[in-house]
Amino acid sequence: MEENKDIRTELDALGEFGLIDQLTQDFPLRNPSSLKGVGDDAAIINHEGDRTLVSVDLLLEGIHFDMTYTPLKHLGYKAAVVNFSDIYAMNGTPTQIVVGLGVSNRYSVEALDELYAGIRLACEAYNVDLVGGDTTSSRSGLVISITVIGVAKETEVVCRSGAKPNDLLCVSGDLGGAYMGLLILEREKAEYLANPNMQPQLKGFDYVLQRQLKPEARKDIVARLKEAGVKPTSMIDISDGLASEILHLCKASGVGCQLYENKIPLDPTTSKLAKDFQIVPSVAALNGGEDYELLFTVDQKDYEKIQRLSDDITVIGYMTADKGITELVTPDNHVIPLKAQGWDHFKTEN
Repeated sequence: MEENKDIRTELDALGEFGLIDQLTQDFPLRNPSSLKGVGDDAAIINHEGDRTLVSVDLLLEGIHFDMTYTPLKHLGYKAAVVNFSDIYAMNGTPTQIVVGLGVSNRYSVEALDELYAGIRLACEAYNVDLVGGDTTSSRSGLVISITVIGVAKETEVVCRSGAKPNDLLCVSGDLGGAYMGLLILEREKAEYLANPNMQPQLKGFDYVLQRQLKPEARKDIVARLKEAGVKPTSMIDISDGLASEILHLCKASGVGCQLYENKIPLDPTTSKLAKDFQIVPSVAALNGGEDYELLFTVDQKDYEKIQRLSDDITVIGYMTADKGITELVTPDNHVIPLKAQGWDHFKTEN
């Protein structure tokens, strides 16, 4: 936990409402739709006829994050950004968040200030308002629940259910980096537990560590698609691995898919690290998760626009009329069933 060791204010020194005032005092309202923020029984939001989008993510210590290697400011930033990503995946714009916090007395006021500093940085970077929340005690470490509210014009909303046969399957950025970052951190944690005097060996891994600890939502891709006049037929963000998200799109749209393994975009550092960990690089992308890139489908008529749009978008396959049949085409043209083997909170084994 990042905090000044010389200053520690216990939570009971402020009480619940004093703590709320302390954590939310530096969150000015930025959006005209935010009519009333923190300080009343409910926030007041006015989107003037546009469609309102709402999503929530729950992050639990020991499940979603490990305080051994997660800086609190990074955690606050990531907790906010992964929610923003859900709104961008609907082709919308995030505008407000509400933060719920469960916290044990292991944490000080200074520690929570650091967490909220990260949330504030995310709000500033993405022009989002914090308009409310709640705090409570916890006996199981730190619990963070963030509800995000966004807006989109009725004609611009994109769901998972709009993909059609022959639509092109596209993805932004590169994949697998966040999982490699997690493996590096877990490796160094194991080394530290075996020898507390060791120094973590993190040099040269900046890219994958940032992908894990401080991801970014792809608002730039949404903006570029709109500027190019391309409306995806379906879209989802990649939180649980490429394979899982493809299956979600296919199920919601009632289509099948063919994915080309050699088209999956991989950063060179990710590929090298995957091999070092004796993992096939494409498997890291398919099942690793937490990349928060956008996976979307477009009509074939938009292919040239996509090609001109950005070198940060890759066509990786296409949708088929074979409902429920999702296939991976290997570099040697073998066709195998595509299965999701990423994280599932309710599986007995992960």
